[in-house]
Amino acid sequence: MIVPLVGGLLAWIGGRKWPGTRVPWIASLATLCVMTAVLLDVTIRAIGRPGPWLAHFSAPWIPSLGITLRADMDGLSLVLLWLTGVLSFICVLLASRDETQRPGLFQFLLLTTISGVNGVFIATDLFLFLFFWELMLVPMYILIVLWGHEAREAAAIKFFLYTQGGGLLMMLSILGLVLLHYRHTGVLTFDYFALAGTAMSGRASILLMLGFFIAFAVKLPVVPLHVWLPDTHTQAPTAGSVLLAGILLKTGGYGLIRFVVLLFPDATAQITPLAMVLGVVGILYGAWLSLVQTDLKRLIAYSSVSHLGFVLLGVFSGSTLGIEGAVMQMVAHGLSTGALFAIAGSLQDNLHTRDMRRMGGLWGVLPHLSATGLFFAFASLGLPGMANFVGEFLVLLAVWHVSPVIAVLGAFGLVLSAVYSLTMVGRVFMGTRSSDAPRLPDFGFRQMTVFGLTMAVVVLLGLYPRPVLDLVHPTRPDVVSVLSQSAGGNGPG
Repeated sequence: MIVPLVGGLLAWIGGRKWPGTRVPWIASLATLCVMTAVLLDVTIRAIGRPGPWLAHFSAPWIPSLGITLRADMDGLSLVLLWLTGVLSFICVLLASRDETQRPGLFQFLLLTTISGVNGVFIATDLFLFLFFWELMLVPMYILIVLWGHEAREAAAIKFFLYTQGGGLLMMLSILGLVLLHYRHTGVLTFDYFALAGTAMSGRASILLMLGFFIAFAVKLPVVPLHVWLPDTHTQAPTAGSVLLAGILLKTGGYGLIRFVVLLFPDATAQITPLAMVLGVVGILYGAWLSLVQTDLKRLIAYSSVSHLGFVLLGVFSGSTLGIEGAVMQMVAHGLSTGALFAIAGSLQDNLHTRDMRRMGGLWGVLPHLSATGLFFAFASLGLPGMANFVGEFLVLLAVWHVSPVIAVLGAFGLVLSAVYSLTMVGRVFMGTRSSDAPRLPDFGFRQMTVFGLTMAVVVLLGLYPRPVLDLVHPTRPDVVSVLSQSAGGNGPG
């Protein structure tokens, strides 16, 4: 979480000192390489360690308030950190349009957002978690305002108000939980593991849980708290759309697992029927609106609302199978939808439109881009043999044991997904193109290398998902890190 922030500062300084050069882009790429090397080292060292927690770090921060710089990583965190790393490369490598306008600042904001995401996935001090949660918000807001499209200001304000509102509710729940714990124990702490055992009434548990739930439901997003998403995706720059769809939305699913289901299990059981209804409504609502879109980016945005409804169903299915499916769906959606937004951004940069009615016949002039778009459209609709199918199948299987009706309705959403995905392919890539249409640049070696590796990951996870499924079981908060105990609360992680 420190490496991207430092790299972003170097990219900003490089952009100011050597304007008009590729120094910021090179600095960002080098930063991501270092981040990947650190993550690979942590992954290798974590293999064979005892217990579900794979790494730990703790250092004093504000001792008088019981706040520490504490981070713990389990398999769930590790998988999502790798997803962040993969999509970060796509953002940086394909953000060519934005390199022409204050590239140093652009890369700094991009890497700062990535730093916030990494912190969210490993922070186990609730004050530190809230800090990183807010750190994601501000740089993304600035990215949209400065590099977005025609209605960027309104979209950025809507994004800020909804996500900041949810963050404030979560802050109140955190403070309430801390004060309850202090009242019963006399110990002031923001430690996730200590707060998990706080004694409280059923009513207090539900109220505190709802603050967390609403914040994460806004970010996932859950219908009817989704209204900020389509405009934000449509107006965001390409790298911003990829980062938002592929990574930031996943912090909502992660938060629901780590801080709602595991921290408030009894209160969660009481809202499970409502959450599952909201999940299936999101699946059908998002799919139905995707059918009638003519704006390519809005279609992909509404499809995200639909696909992430499966995450909500899996998280609240009450089973390990459902959690596995939900996390696999988060990973698969991040890869496929992130790629689709990158493709849509490339088309907008070259055609100067997102209107699918003004496209068509691109297969003949852009064969590489079109084939890539076809692949990820098939992945998004849940074609067997790809990662999306695994996630959705596992979720529906888990939900079937809870409510067959909701499982059937969710499966109907997959039928609608096939309809709007194939309609998108037909409108954008098939048909005939005017003979006097301008010649367009196709994907070159750099783009095809990035997308080719992403395709390989999607297929690999679709054919052999077991390594990821074995990792993604979230660790209960009553299981304290063995590394933490052996190191007396301090140690590298």
